[in-house]
Amino acid sequence: MRVSEADILIIPGYQNSDEQHWQSRWERKLSTARRVEQVAWSKPVREEWTQAVAAAVNASERPPVLVAHSLGVAAAVHAVPLFRRPVAGAFLVAPPDVEDERLRPRHLRTFGPYSREPLPFPSVVVASRNDPFSSFEAAEDAAGAWGSRFVDAGESGHLNGESGHGPWPEGLLTFGKFLSSLPAG
Repeated sequence: MRVSEADILIIPGYQNSDEQHWQSRWERKLSTARRVEQVAWSKPVREEWTQAVAAAVNASERPPVLVAHSLGVAAAVHAVPLFRRPVAGAFLVAPPDVEDERLRPRHLRTFGPYSREPLPFPSVVVASRNDPFSSFEAAEDAAGAWGSRFVDAGESGHLNGESGHGPWPEGLLTFGKFLSSLPAG
């Protein structure tokens, strides 16, 4: 699959992705990418966020490919039962451990627990060994439950601007390989 054959849905996490975040850069670079907007970026409500993801998927004109980061991963996974059209694939980066009692702010845990059902589309989970929002083992376990290909990003923090991943060219290469492995619409 090529970029022009998909609706690439950028699904940011808590507090959105700023202009320097890799998601924002990819949104500007990829011609068919668009951001899934949320009502309240700093006060996420699980039902609102999942509805927004489902609405974006269901309104897609081309096969949707999800590109989610952090709490956006949780919103995307919880939205799956609401999808009325097939999703071509999902690129899921830095899923937070929404069941960890230490996760702050606490209201992020309202997005837990994750479904343990395999996702009904191809997916990749990229996780860091020193993500402050999830243990590596929790991310690997979620990827296994979802049937996702798991990518070890090494010690990369939360894979965001604060951890030095503004442009994140390695991520774009990994995404490009994933996208090209998906069957054309």
